[in-house]
Amino acid sequence: MAVNREEELYKPIKAYYEERGYSVKAEVMHCDLVAVHEESNHTIIVEMKKTFNLALLLQGVERLRLNGDVILAVERNRKKSGSHNQRFGDLTELCRRLGIGFMTITFYKTKAPLIELLCEPGEPPRRGMRVKKQNRLAMEFKERSGDYNVGGSTGRKLVTAYFEKALRCAYILQQRGPSAPKEVAAAIGFSKSGQMLRDNYYGWFERIERGKYALLSPGVDALADYKHVIGEWAASFEP
Repeated sequence: MAVNREEELYKPIKAYYEERGYSVKAEVMHCDLVAVHEESNHTIIVEMKKTFNLALLLQGVERLRLNGDVILAVERNRKKSGSHNQRFGDLTELCRRLGIGFMTITFYKTKAPLIELLCEPGEPPRRGMRVKKQNRLAMEFKERSGDYNVGGSTGRKLVTAYFEKALRCAYILQQRGPSAPKEVAAAIGFSKSGQMLRDNYYGWFERIERGKYALLSPGVDALADYKHVIGEWAASFEP
């Protein structure tokens, strides 16, 4: 059940902290909710929005200047699957990196709202560097011969390092005719050329007999369309 106004988040959050021994008041120095523990005097600031957005995030960062324990609270709407504000795992990690807590409130028609504290203020990030992907990024950058894509574009075929190597395989077959995978591999200096011919990811190659591959018309078209990609390499190549 979706709420109509962000004020509807206040009551269940207030009850949540009161159950944990906090005294709660609203709109203290423009903070949506301030909770102070009755024994330890521990203070928490909560900023609320119906959905997670930049305004909420900036509010949370600003509130860090008042208090170290800041929590952002949003509704968890079960009907908004796929919406950017439903990527709670990514949003939780973002909050962790900023030292901010994050909670969600799910409303139901027939039972009390459910509050989930996804991360505490000051909780360390859980997602570290992905070494394998980091190495793949470096390798992909290194293996591309130039910059043939436009950043931010969508719906276009990307010229990747794999695509370039496939073009080189196609060029060898165009120049030499049907060839064995090991001959193609030796010509372009790529040991996995045979696997590329067998996988035929782009539909350019055809196995015409045992150990022999030929170039199909889509491969010829690709060589014409992307001649600028392998032009420098092809100019230095001797068939």
